[in-house]
Amino acid sequence: MNALVIAFALMVSSVWASQARADTVCTLVCDAATGAVLLEEGDCRSRVTPASTFKVPLAVMAFDSGILTDAHTPVMSFRSGDPDWGGAKWTRDTGPADWMRYSVLWYSRRITHAMGTEALTRYAQDFGYGNADFTGDPGFDNGLERAWVASSLRVSPHEQAAFLRALVLDTLPVRPQAMAQAREIVESHRVGDWVIRGKTGTAYPRRADRSFDYARGWGWYVGWGKNGDRTLTFVRLTQARGRLSGSPGNLTRDAFLRQWPRLVEP
Repeated sequence: MNALVIAFALMVSSVWASQARADTVCTLVCDAATGAVLLEEGDCRSRVTPASTFKVPLAVMAFDSGILTDAHTPVMSFRSGDPDWGGAKWTRDTGPADWMRYSVLWYSRRITHAMGTEALTRYAQDFGYGNADFTGDPGFDNGLERAWVASSLRVSPHEQAAFLRALVLDTLPVRPQAMAQAREIVESHRVGDWVIRGKTGTAYPRRADRSFDYARGWGWYVGWGKNGDRTLTFVRLTQARGRLSGSPGNLTRDAFLRQWPRLVEP
C-alpha cells in the first residue's frame, strides 16, 4: 500500500511539474547609443522586486564607495548563520567576481550593512533605480537584509533598462572606474557574434502569512549585448504558473539566450 501511495504521489508531482510554466511578463530590447526601444512586449512599466539583479547597481555603489576594490578584493568568509541554501559555492571564501557569478546573498548583505540605508537610498535615487525604498518588510527593520528580495525595493523593466544604458555609456553619477569594474564582474556568454553580459534574479511573492508562494516565482535576466560597435540593453521578466523544476531566473536566462538571435535580427 505504501508503495502505491508513493507511486501515486510521484505521478501527481510529475504531472504538476509538466504543467508548470513561466509566462513572459516583459521583453525589452533597446539601443544603448540612442535609447531607442527596438522591442517591447508585455507590461514593461510595472514595478516588481529586482531580486538579485540588484547586484549590478549594488556593485557600482560598492566600487564607487571603496567597499569593493577590484574583481577579487575583498575576499569575505562565510559565517555561521549566513544563508547557505545556494550550496557549496555560498559557504566558501568569496570575492566580488564570485559574488556576482554565484549570486551570493550574504556577500550582498555585508555590502549593504557597510553602506547603510542612507547611502543606498541616495545612490538608488541618483541612478533612477525604481522606488529606491530600502525600508524592508513593514515592521521588521530588515531593509539591509532583504529590501531587494520580494520586499520594499521595486523597479520596472524600463527603469532597469535606463540604468543599464547609463552603466554601459559611463553616464551614472559615479567614478568611471566604478562603472568599468562593475561591468567587468557581470557574467558573460557568447551567442554567435554577440558577447552578452547579464544578471539573473529570482524571488517569490510573500503571502499574507509571510510564507513564500513558490508557484508564482519571478525570473529576471537583465544586461547588455555587444557586437562590434553595436550595444543593446535588454530586460526579460517572467512569472511562473506552477512550481518550476529549476530557478526561475536561470530558466529565464537560458530561454532568452536561445531567443537572442531572433530578437536582434534587423
